[in-house]
Amino acid sequence: MTHALDRVVATPAALQMIAELRRRHGPLMFFQSGGCCDGSAPMCYPAGEFDVSATDVYLGNLDGAPFYMGLEQFAYWEHTQLIIDVVAGNGGMFSLDNGTGRRFLTRSRLFTDEEFRVLSTQPVNGREP
Repeated sequence: MTHALDRVVATPAALQMIAELRRRHGPLMFFQSGGCCDGSAPMCYPAGEFDVSATDVYLGNLDGAPFYMGLEQFAYWEHTQLIIDVVAGNGGMFSLDNGTGRRFLTRSRLFTDEEFRVLSTQPVNGREP
């Protein structure tokens, strides 16, 4: 994992999976699904294949792959650090991890009060800086 104030980080297993998917598919991006078809899961796409809108929040990068979440969902999760991991199982049908026998999974931890105070002073936008 990286710095404690990153809004999204990846475990070593997730970083390995990202590297494998990048070798097969080229540059990647993530979007944290809020439900619907594939449940609430981090979805991995070829970069640019998922349209990011002004109502989506850029949370950071996972080994160069930008990670986004919808603004409404962010309102519920802004107090937590998302920790992207990999577990055995089937990935979301729209995500590049589908068919690998492994899937991305979001874990989380609450930011401390001090961490959240610092993060609260940083602007939240819908695009990668």
